[in-house]
Amino acid sequence: MKIANLLPRRPAPPPTEAPPQPQRRSFLRQLGMGALLAGVAGEAYMMLRALVPNVLYEPPLRFKLGSPQQFPEGVTFLDEHRVFIVREKDTLHAISATCTHLGCTVKDITLDQPRRVTIQGRPVDIHAEFHCPCHGSKYYGEGTNYAGPAPKPLPWLAMEIAPDDGQLVVDASRIVGHDFRLKV
Repeated sequence: MKIANLLPRRPAPPPTEAPPQPQRRSFLRQLGMGALLAGVAGEAYMMLRALVPNVLYEPPLRFKLGSPQQFPEGVTFLDEHRVFIVREKDTLHAISATCTHLGCTVKDITLDQPRRVTIQGRPVDIHAEFHCPCHGSKYYGEGTNYAGPAPKPLPWLAMEIAPDDGQLVVDASRIVGHDFRLKV
């Protein structure tokens, strides 16, 4: 006979229901996980947002230069805007000083004696030229390229007189033809 059969049997415990899950503990666990995920998502957003600058470091394309009377006859270079203002008697026009090859600033060269050249089939007297110091591009005084690697002429920029204060306004976002003249 087996020993297990000799021991008195214990009655089986009455069936009980599964112990209830504590609701407070699961709520706090879910709340903690939600806060953790929100924190991680916020940090990830801030790291990605830091890669995109929220400041534009480009100069404005439309700017005031002052009174038209302050520009003397001939060519005036404005370094801070990289533009040449050309005055011929009572007319003005603006030529960009940015070389069309790679963006260097061209320099104004006044000729000792005017040269007569043919530009687009018509003879023109040239009193100045623009030379690029970076790669040797050369432009006639009205902006047409004639030597070097520059692929196209210097652009002429739109100009107007501000109606509120009478200052000269150059709009570098608008290119005008080489026949544009602002009468002052």
